[in-house]
Amino acid sequence: MELPRNVSVLISRLEQAGFSAYAVGGCVRDSLLSLTPHDWDLCTSALPAQMQEVFRGEHVVETGLKHGTLTVVLDHIPYEITTFRTDGAYTDHRHPDSVTFVQDVAGDLARRDFTINAMAYSPRCGLVDLFGGREDLSRRVIRCVGIPRERFGEDALRILRALRFASVYDFSIDPDTEKALRLLAPSLEKIAAERIREELLKLLCGPGAGRILRGFPDVLCCVIPELRPMIGYDQQNHHHSFDLWEHTVQAVENVPPQADLRLAMLLHDTGKPAVRTLDDRGEAHYFGHQAVSAEIAERVTDALRCDRETRDRVVNLVRWHDIPLRTESGAVNLDRSFLLRRLNRFGEKDLRALIEIHRADRIATGYSSREREDRRTAERMAALDALLAENPCFTLKDLAINGRDLLALGFRGPAVGEMLNRLLEAVMDGQIPNEKEALHNFVTSFTKI
Repeated sequence: MELPRNVSVLISRLEQAGFSAYAVGGCVRDSLLSLTPHDWDLCTSALPAQMQEVFRGEHVVETGLKHGTLTVVLDHIPYEITTFRTDGAYTDHRHPDSVTFVQDVAGDLARRDFTINAMAYSPRCGLVDLFGGREDLSRRVIRCVGIPRERFGEDALRILRALRFASVYDFSIDPDTEKALRLLAPSLEKIAAERIREELLKLLCGPGAGRILRGFPDVLCCVIPELRPMIGYDQQNHHHSFDLWEHTVQAVENVPPQADLRLAMLLHDTGKPAVRTLDDRGEAHYFGHQAVSAEIAERVTDALRCDRETRDRVVNLVRWHDIPLRTESGAVNLDRSFLLRRLNRFGEKDLRALIEIHRADRIATGYSSREREDRRTAERMAALDALLAENPCFTLKDLAINGRDLLALGFRGPAVGEMLNRLLEAVMDGQIPNEKEALHNFVTSFTKI
């Protein structure tokens, strides 16, 4: 392994002071996978006070001295360094009630969650892998360190972390680890919503997300109970060849791996079971499911403590996921006026997202091929690109005249807004160009009538 210069410097300074020190955890795992680590964590035999002495003169942040952690900032990059420790009981199923500092890295690695995260490395000692983490990386498997029920009992968030790692790295889960996480999944209710959200969104964006959603709906329903009615739900509709959960999973798989898009697809049809009706032929219909799904999405995003921007976007995408993007004949609608009105209603970012969502939703019916929907999506995106390249007018602020101009022409009160909207409609319909003189003439001719 090749360590970044600053990491080597930190390890060297601790060793020169008589302590052992290693890079540890995710940075070692990712390096062995030939991935670039997001950050570098270190562990050491030095106690917190001893670390402070070693790094006197550096920018040191007392991150969590009670648990043996401080952060050293070199070249504006933070590096967490933690004293070797073993953990006491986890009565809250999240944090140890106490920690005991130890002098041996083996004890520190034994407390960690999964074998692939329980490896340490230093230039002097090489790789320390006491639990088969490197072999599990080569086998592409997630396996607990020690007894799985104990690991998940200590920290219930590890249940979702196991699924997240399996999704992000596209690994399988060891049978004993899987058995324990299913058994203890209800304890996830004790975990803070913010931590659940962080793991869930990473899981949804992993290349193995579909496989995890199919394999572990029971666990996911402990996190989002609103998903439960969809599991195994027969849609009884000739437009769908899959049950509601499989349709949802395929829809998630087929949108870009962006957290808000994937969460929207996870929730886009949650309202269907509540609004189902049967016609006289026994076929099910789901009129109004978009609005009910949006209500559920708002409830779920609030429960997950999503920020307001994410919540509002997810809810909006769910509410409008079924909005028509085709003509009555079923062809791709590339009409200029149509696209301008969609841009006016949703803005460029959300319109592009809705085009992606429409593609994924269609593929997930089982009655349209990926090739066909890719072609349609490419046509829509190309038409949108060409239109936007013209810097078209599709919002009131794009109009060549504004409210002050109308006030000068004698408009007052609500009439100002009404005329501006009338002008925008006329411009988007191609009746008049977005030029000040043409708009002025339209207004004056309208008032004469």
